Amino acid sequence: MSSVTVGLYGSSLAALNDAWYRQYPRAGFHFFNDDGEWLQMDKMGHVYSAYMEGKLSRELWRYTGLPRKQQIWIGGLSGFTYQSVIEVLDAYSSEWGFSWGDMTANAFGAGLMISQELAWDEQRIQVKFSSFPIHYRDPAVKARATELFGKSLPERTLKDYNAQTYWLSVNLHSFGADVPAWLNMAVGYGAEGMLKGDNNSWEDDNGIRHNYSFIQRNRQFYLSPDIDFTKIPTRRKGVKALFQVLNMLKFPAPALELTSQGRLKGHFIYF
Repeated sequence: MSSVTVGLYGSSLAALNDAWYRQYPRAGFHFFNDDGEWLQMDKMGHVYSAYMEGKLSRELWRYTGLPRKQQIWIGGLSGFTYQSVIEVLDAYSSEWGFSWGDMTANAFGAGLMISQELAWDEQRIQVKFSSFPIHYRDPAVKARATELFGKSLPERTLKDYNAQTYWLSVNLHSFGADVPAWLNMAVGYGAEGMLKGDNNSWEDDNGIRHNYSFIQRNRQFYLSPDIDFTKIPTRRKGVKALFQVLNMLKFPAPALELTSQGRLKGHFIYF
């Protein structure tokens, strides 16, 4: 089991290095305070990643025969350890640096997974993810988005914080509600209008200064029903594994959205 885990982590780190770090020069180990950037969407990404990696690792360790608490701690801390390695890679990149804010988010995600397993032997409150591609129309903004977030769909899904939403999905039945066991209620957080970490002014490769501060940077809060696929009864191991993967994502559903500007609107389907 440990060799499988190491192999998966190693291959994913190699892929991440190619997608994220390859285009930037290396530097000496240094710190970087990015707590105020990207309306904290990057921190939500760290919470999600540490939580989900720990959760999936815990499921793998469930079948090893180790004592239950050892499975939980080893599996749960795997996510935190993996994200810590990424933070060290950041520390040696000229574009970023070691961020204590990121490490705090990593610890929160891993802690949320571990504490629920220890208390309830299940995940009653799950961290989920959704993303929908954004088409940038303004030529300068489109070029900026390509520079920041890449061109391909996988790159955009990973990097474009404007397109992402992170969710806390609560299983109501587990807390005593008289509803179907698979029905969840989720609260989400997203953001929009971000073309730089802290503001919307930048200089392109030709030395031309672009000031798009008129584009509002908004926080978005959501309320939406969700599905906990692991609560759907099945005896097939393959289906159970598929349900674990599906639970990584928020199920598309109607949603209410409230922005930091006070605007309230509904979505027939939101993902």
